[in-house]
Amino acid sequence: MSDADVTEIAAQTMLVAAKVAAPILVTALLVGFLISLFQAATQIQEQTLSFVPKIIAVAIALLVTGNWVLAELVSFTQGLFDQLPALLDRT
Repeated sequence: MSDADVTEIAAQTMLVAAKVAAPILVTALLVGFLISLFQAATQIQEQTLSFVPKIIAVAIALLVTGNWVLAELVSFTQGLFDQLPALLDRT
């Protein structure tokens, strides 16, 4: 396995990680932004007001996108295992 192979696998891994994390992170970002706007408008500075809705929204996002996330991870892992014999032959 050459340095180029390792670099390519690392780049693919980071891309898959970004794709898989994006729905959850974007959901938490949007809910946090909306809650902060609400807190600024009403001047309510309760800490749990931002925490509880984020947890609920992230849980819903995981339920909605969980099947797709699992399919992406399984596909990526199968691709790595399929590449393994070819990578070992190059050494």
